[in-house]
Amino acid sequence: MISANGWSRRGLLAGASILTTGGAAAAKDDRLVDGVAILIDSNEPYVMGYAISYSANLAKHFADKGAKLLIEVVANGKGIDLFRADKTPLVEPLATLRQSLPNLTYSMCASSKAIAEAKEQVLIPLIAGASLVPFGIGRVVDLQLKGWAYIHA
Repeated sequence: MISANGWSRRGLLAGASILTTGGAAAAKDDRLVDGVAILIDSNEPYVMGYAISYSANLAKHFADKGAKLLIEVVANGKGIDLFRADKTPLVEPLATLRQSLPNLTYSMCASSKAIAEAKEQVLIPLIAGASLVPFGIGRVVDLQLKGWAYIHA
């Protein structure tokens, strides 16, 4: 969509990225990423699998470099099924991954959970090790503002 002044939204975002990344990127070149937030908002089993494999692969990648990486998988919208004890098809792989990666956390959007509970008329149990955050997308942005990388599964 082109606005009245001739700029598209995408063009504005690209221009802002170019203008802001020069100095910030140069300042962060020597710093390893402290953490990665992985957002999942789909209940498709293959997408849920991606979130798990991304976590494992990232942890291995950074461990091979001698770095410790914090990883948080944030479930939002339909993605909350990943951390629902009553629905996730991946309860065992999630438990195994969490045991093998002490720097991995699982967060579920409390707002999405409340919406699903009202719609389904059921209390949603979380898998062991998952915690609630007020808003999934808010959690991702909070982490990005702290310098974390972001991946959308």
